[in-house]
This record gives sequence, structure tokens and C-alpha cells, in this order.
Amino acid sequence: MLDKLLTEQPNPTSAQIDQMPTSGILEVMNGADGEVALAVAREIPRIARAVDAIAQALSASGHLVYLGSGTSGRLGVLDAAECPPTFNVAPDLVRGIVAGGERALVQAVEGIEDDPEAGAHDLIDSGFGPGDILVGISASGRAPYVLGAVAKARYLKAVTCGISCTPNSELSRAVDFPIEPLPGPEIIAGSTRLRAGTATKLVLNMISTAVMIRLGHVYGNLMVNVQPTNRKLEDRARRIIQKAAGVSSERAAELLEESGRSVRTAIVMEKKNISRAQAEALLVQAHCRISDALK
Repeated sequence: MLDKLLTEQPNPTSAQIDQMPTSGILEVMNGADGEVALAVAREIPRIARAVDAIAQALSASGHLVYLGSGTSGRLGVLDAAECPPTFNVAPDLVRGIVAGGERALVQAVEGIEDDPEAGAHDLIDSGFGPGDILVGISASGRAPYVLGAVAKARYLKAVTCGISCTPNSELSRAVDFPIEPLPGPEIIAGSTRLRAGTATKLVLNMISTAVMIRLGHVYGNLMVNVQPTNRKLEDRARRIIQKAAGVSSERAAELLEESGRSVRTAIVMEKKNISRAQAEALLVQAHCRISDALK
């Protein structure tokens, strides 16, 4: 069965890669990687539907959970871990679960990916509920650990999404929102940490970033939810206010303090020429979206 999977097929381009000079190996790898973005681009309509569903769930106080085994699980954990420092969201808003737990982040844990009950248990143990949304990740689309978690989420009537890199995968057939970037055979047959891993990372980047944009954590292309908790972030906050509000660096520093060190509030204060209390009230009415508050 495995030998029929797209992710397990040999790649004719790299058939003699063991006999190539180092530069030749790297050129083959680079050429193969160049096809990944095109594979992801073909899935944009599906990714968009998933993003809208996730944003809706999070707006209704839900949580986003990524779950996978091996490379797929590690990529989900990585994307989840980057959301709080990038967008200043609560640490549990986006969670990542990898088969085998924290130890599996740095060391392969064999066997557990074949246990569907473990996937269901880990999902429930994380606090997952009906209002949350699960993104199962499996390059082959057949990892029992992931399928078990998806089955449990569907039992709870939660929304499910799946990311796999093989056509019409078992995972895709099991979820509400299937995403199938198909980068093709790996240059090392079956090593899905390569092109499939890159495709998965690109899709996860798109999901988390687009969701946070939809939730109002970005104004223009600026991270307006940044919290000035150290010198680097304070400098970034001032520069964001300066650019977004069209003021000098000195005025941006004043606004940061006058706003209670809130970048969002500072921008609205300046652009609307209103007090901090008025700006805060507008942001509450606009669900923290600066563009809506300015209207």
C-alpha cells in the first residue's frame, strides 16, 4: 500500500544523485524545491476556506490545534509556538501536539504514530472541545495517530482540517477542509521532511498569518499587537506607530506612553485626534481592528 503513495515514489531527477558532485546534489535539491510553491499555490482556494473557518472559530472563543507525528507534528508545534510572540495572542489560542510529546520534538519516537487511540487521547488531554478547530497534519495522509484524533474531533462535532501531500488521501476524506499540496516525489524517496515538509510549512505559514490578519492583529502589513516588553520590541513599537500614524520618531515615543503603551491605541489616537479613552472605546467597538475603528 505504501508503495502506491505519491510521497513514496522515486524521483527520476535524482536517480543518480549519489554519484553527483556536491554542487550537482544541491542544484537538484533546489530545482525540486522550486516546484513546492507552485504546488501550494494550486491549493489556495482550499486554504482560504480553511482560514475563514478557523478565524470564525477563534472569533467565537475557540482554539486552533495542530496535531501530527514526526516532521508533520514538529512543524505544527513550531507554527503554534510562533503565534504568541508574533501576534501577542494567548499562549493557548494556537496549540501544537506532536505524537510522543515534548521528547519527540528533538528525538524520534517510533511506533506511537500507528496508535489512533493515542491521537484521540492526546487531543482530549489538551483540553480540546466542540468549539475548537483541529488541523491534522500527515504527509502521507494516513497516519493512524492523526486519523484517530480527527475521528475524536468529529465525534465532538468540532471543525476539522487536514494537510497532506498525496492526492485523495484518507485524511482528506475524513475532514471538513482538506488541503493537499502535491510537490511530488522526494529526491530521497520517502523522505517527507524534504519537499512535503516544505510544502506543509508554507501552508501553516499561510494559515496562521492569514487567520491573524482576519482577526485584526495586523494593520496594513504591520504587527500592531506587538507588546513593548524589552528594548527591541519598544523600538519596533515606536517604528510601527511612526509609520502607521505618519509621525516623527519623537511623537511616536510620546504616543506610545500616552496610550498606555498600546500600539493600536496610539495609532487611533493620532489618526482620529482623540483621547486615549476615546480610542480604547472605538477599538472595543471595532473588535480591536484598527481599520474598522478608524471608520
